[in-house]
Amino acid sequence: MSQHRSHDGSHDGSHDESRDGSHDGSHDVSHGGSHRTPLPLAGLSAIVTGAGRGLGRAEALELARLGAAVVVNDFGQPGRDGSGEASAAPAEEVAREIRAAGGTAFAHTGDVADFAQARQLVESAIAEFGKLDVLVNNAGILRDRMVFSMAEEEWDTVVRVHLKGHFNTTRFAAAHWRERSKASGAPVYGRIVNTSSEAFLAGSAGQPNYAAAKGGIVGLTTSTALALAKYGVTANVICPRARTRMTEDVFAGLSGPEGGGLDPLAPEHVAPLVGYLASPAAARINGQLLVVHGGMVAVVERPRVQAKFDSKEDTFGYEELDAVLGAHFAQRPAGETFAAAEVLGLRRGEG
Repeated sequence: MSQHRSHDGSHDGSHDESRDGSHDGSHDVSHGGSHRTPLPLAGLSAIVTGAGRGLGRAEALELARLGAAVVVNDFGQPGRDGSGEASAAPAEEVAREIRAAGGTAFAHTGDVADFAQARQLVESAIAEFGKLDVLVNNAGILRDRMVFSMAEEEWDTVVRVHLKGHFNTTRFAAAHWRERSKASGAPVYGRIVNTSSEAFLAGSAGQPNYAAAKGGIVGLTTSTALALAKYGVTANVICPRARTRMTEDVFAGLSGPEGGGLDPLAPEHVAPLVGYLASPAAARINGQLLVVHGGMVAVVERPRVQAKFDSKEDTFGYEELDAVLGAHFAQRPAGETFAAAEVLGLRRGEG
């Protein structure tokens, strides 16, 4: 990631919404028309990180379509590896798109992997809209390499942007919700949607830094879900599959649909789930991991104990371990690991 941190996270202020965050949420962003039916996220405010392109952009547009006021955050570096000069243009373009469709949005160009800039991001949403209700963590980069060839900087940078970036924003959003709940003596409204990856579930061999960071995000999500439940906050994590700038080489050999239909790998397949998890309707969904792509959502079950062995004496010895574990794994399929590679075969209408 570029070491240039010149952006102070300030927004362009080009919208004309009042600072009390008032907006009726009755517009229909997706179709350009208007109606007076309250939308699911009417009156709520949201932050979407990494929202200048790809998945984050689609998610920001969907939250706005559902009635939320959105802070569009993106550091704006052009390279998928975090290289290049940071730019406000991607975030500002998405914010303008939302406002042009009748929604409420402003751009924020801070680096969420920086603790102070993540704090400023959350504070800017609260200052503008009076409160924060939804946090969607999506920002990330790639620096792929086999583990035996990976440089320290490649490991550190990916973990910093993905895992620390998720923590930074979560930390300040969580503090906001806790303070509001304690002040009111009652639960508040809060939703966190984090972004993991099938690379974590399947154990992507060429992405040890990315897979580790995405696994860490799952742990962060389940911990956060338990810690914040009493305050009225839910936290869930998705493993999306989409054709974006970050995955263009992964899906290079997969063509889009014939006849002009929606690409099964379009980010627009992922965004509706994010919008739903951010809504009041998803109040009972907490601490869950969901795989989503191409018109399919799969709820991933938590790990189960496959087998349990007790030592004959106070503790195991080498020979006893060899007897029980050796026999157990001799009956298991060759090459089987904890990785769940079968998730890569999930398809709409199959299985």
